[in-house]
Amino acid sequence: MVLWHVFFITCLLKAQSEKYTISGFISDKSTGEKLINANIYDPVKFTGTVSNLYGFYSLTLPKGKHSITYSFVGYRSQTIDVDINENQLVNIQLQNKTIDEVTVIGSEVNDKLLDVQMSKEIIPINMIKSIPSLMGEVDVMKSLQLLPGVQSGTEGTSGLYVRGGGNDQNLILLDGVSVYNANHLFGFFSVFNPNAIKSVSLYKGGFPARFGGRLSSVVDVRMKEGNEKEIHGGIQVGLISSNLFVEGPVKKDKTAFHFSARRTYIDALTRPFMKNMQDQVYYNFYDLNAKINHKFSDKDRLYVSAYLGRDNANINTQYENEAYSTDNYYSPETRTTDKNKLFWGNSTISGRWNHIFNPKLFSNTTLIYSKYLFNVSERYKDWEDSDLISDLYYRYKSGIQDVGSKLEFDWYPILQHQIKFGGQFIHHVFEPGVETYNGEDKDDYEVNKVYGNPETLANEMNLFVEDNWMLTSRLRANIGLHFSAFNVENTLYSSFEPRTSLRLIVSDKLSFKGSYAKMQQYLHLLSNSTIGLPTDLWLPSTKRIKPQISNQYALGGVYNFNKKYSFSSEVFYKEMDNLIEYKEGASFFGSSLGWEDKVEEGKGTAYGLELMARKDIGKTSGWIGYTWSKTNRQFDNLNIGKSFPARYDRRHDVSIVLTHMLNDKIDFGLTWVYCTGNAVTLPTHNVSINPGTSTYYLYDEFLPYQESRNNYRMPSYHRLDFGVNFHKKKEHGIRIWNISIYNLYNHFNPFYIYVEEPGYNVNQVLKQVSLFPILPSVSYKFEF
Repeated sequence: MVLWHVFFITCLLKAQSEKYTISGFISDKSTGEKLINANIYDPVKFTGTVSNLYGFYSLTLPKGKHSITYSFVGYRSQTIDVDINENQLVNIQLQNKTIDEVTVIGSEVNDKLLDVQMSKEIIPINMIKSIPSLMGEVDVMKSLQLLPGVQSGTEGTSGLYVRGGGNDQNLILLDGVSVYNANHLFGFFSVFNPNAIKSVSLYKGGFPARFGGRLSSVVDVRMKEGNEKEIHGGIQVGLISSNLFVEGPVKKDKTAFHFSARRTYIDALTRPFMKNMQDQVYYNFYDLNAKINHKFSDKDRLYVSAYLGRDNANINTQYENEAYSTDNYYSPETRTTDKNKLFWGNSTISGRWNHIFNPKLFSNTTLIYSKYLFNVSERYKDWEDSDLISDLYYRYKSGIQDVGSKLEFDWYPILQHQIKFGGQFIHHVFEPGVETYNGEDKDDYEVNKVYGNPETLANEMNLFVEDNWMLTSRLRANIGLHFSAFNVENTLYSSFEPRTSLRLIVSDKLSFKGSYAKMQQYLHLLSNSTIGLPTDLWLPSTKRIKPQISNQYALGGVYNFNKKYSFSSEVFYKEMDNLIEYKEGASFFGSSLGWEDKVEEGKGTAYGLELMARKDIGKTSGWIGYTWSKTNRQFDNLNIGKSFPARYDRRHDVSIVLTHMLNDKIDFGLTWVYCTGNAVTLPTHNVSINPGTSTYYLYDEFLPYQESRNNYRMPSYHRLDFGVNFHKKKEHGIRIWNISIYNLYNHFNPFYIYVEEPGYNVNQVLKQVSLFPILPSVSYKFEF
């Protein structure tokens, strides 16, 4: 079907002899940054296109004179008159609007009305920076949690649970490279430094054929390319971290760079208080982002980007006992040190080459490298009377490493068709947990043992083709096919995954959309934690554990009240198969050994309704979102085979996000969120294990009994955050003070619930643990 479609289009090219193509790049005039999804259209002929992910556009028009308008949100539109009698290369630079003209935070509401892609959300970086945040740390992932259809994990964490999917079912890309653990500080902050980010797109469904490998969402994060015109930078100092960035031209309009760095100083702040303590705990994390691009010609450009992030936690314990003696006994002076180290992090590198073969064919070639590593170690030493008598070392290490390449093409054969096709190859190296013991003691007893599974190698390949097809002036479709294959342990899995999206324009204010997507995922995240702990293990599908599969259907509509306000709604239904969960009583500990025996395979369903009212243009912007959803899981050997609610099944989810610019000196933002409680498993009563042996039983003579899995609902969650920015122009730049208050009305939200162990003849009591009370923060930023 797809090959016939391509052949049909090729035959139509003969009919285009009196048409020519105008193409080029659209960029920011002041920085040279390429503009993604800029609009290019002929208002007379009612035809147009948009720039791709690299700022390239191609528009085929009949021979003759045309007025072409170029526009992008927040920029002055530019119209040029062209006499098209041959193919032309036209690069356009748009000028940013000033605050006196208009304040634009987001995108034009018409973009969502006309776009064939559904279930896609974009939060502009400027808005993300205005949204109040925990401890003043601007967070991309927490901003995405405020969108309909997206749920957070527990209090303050950055995990994403999209349309009933798990945290492992999100494909998180940084410049096209997978990031496997997007969290710092055990999930309370994400790894994305907003100073380094150019754009963020979230796909919740209706996935274009170019994406694959995950079931529930795609988070496509693009880094800044660097200012080609002049040096620009800034530094920010907050309560728990500081960051800086600098960008500029190496050679003006030819080569540019961007560099940003962020580091916490929690360890430095706590160190003075830890010096005389028996248990000393130190923690920090840091991020480094770098990117450079070089323009060889109007047809060739090279980009190289890199990211490095690490979390480091150290726990040092020391015990000392002085020597003493009695008439019959002597106890020597003893000293013990126990040093525990924990670190984890990501490294990514991508090299990208853009090439224009002709005005209708654009290519992007990418080489990728990604590595996620988790490492925990312990060094235990004993001394007696200054003699070292024991020195033991333990280490646990796990991770995943990818090396691959990707080739993508954008082909514009005729105005009615915009075709993307290409493929990708990735070589995976899984290290599913290796434990090392070594050392010696005073009795010359030596330890040198290694436990765990060996490295597992796997190869993943995919091919795709998609066509953004204008069937009529009102009906457009994106039809695609994604083929994937995965080879592991001499086993080959493959999948044909059709994708379809349709958009029908009913009027200039109303459009309807529908989509279907099949997805297959070859990776599994083995986890029993409620927050994104680094102990979670990435593991491949094997001979015994099959790939995860999903089929998702969605219907929706977009209504524009005017140029500023829009309302959208979507209903979705998703089926998932080959999901895994721990067996009853199994856990992470020792899971690297025979992990396949510790999990169950099952299926899941999710369905719901998402509503969103949005305002993106003007001094006041933001949205109100609402989600009603239901998510179930069913495993033959769990919960006696009956279906049960998923861990993050929530019936209602509400978010209100508002930003307002009073003037060019003051702007503020606030968010309010409400959601019904998560599902958790708690015992309903105790069962005696020795009935009749005594009139009264102690607690340890009972075992807790759960009637079903996830049988209890935690209390509802709600929170109000507020933040304000004060801007002031200085001689050499702009000074910005930020004051934020997290949990403004100090509501004690549940972090987790547990059953307090009763004493003798005392009933069980549920206890709630809350994490964050009202938390004010302040930060200072200077940009030049």
